[in-house]
Amino acid sequence: MHKSLNIDPGKCTGCLQCELACSLDNEGSFNPSKSRIKIFTFEDKGRFVPYTCTQCAEAWCAEACPTHAISVDKATGAKVVSDALCVGCKVCTIACPFGTINFNADTGKVVKCDLCEGEPECAKACPTDAITYVDANWTGLDKMRASAASADAAAKA
Repeated sequence: MHKSLNIDPGKCTGCLQCELACSLDNEGSFNPSKSRIKIFTFEDKGRFVPYTCTQCAEAWCAEACPTHAISVDKATGAKVVSDALCVGCKVCTIACPFGTINFNADTGKVVKCDLCEGEPECAKACPTDAITYVDANWTGLDKMRASAASADAAAKA
């Protein structure tokens, strides 16, 4: 059974601990700009919303990749980018409807959440449980996928 990140924006305080933990684990430095999870700030409302790759069942990023550099990690279900196959064309960044794949100018490759091989650092670092790693059936992921599918169907009509 796969797990996924569950994000509760109501609990997020905007402390950026998730971004710092992610960038340290993946890039070796405390640099939120290199994090694979981002905090969207609604300054006028005083609200914060963490967002990252939703690990879509029908990953448009993977389907769009001309070198097949994005594959599924069978253990976690995460869509992962192979640095050896990625040519940095950024087609996947355009294909992702959520904008959660980023280009790393230092490496010339794209980066996205890979669920830290099943031990997401962002969830471990979150002091308010705004980000948790739970059974995928508990996240409402199916509702989000259904919503994305109906939006896709409407766009094609």
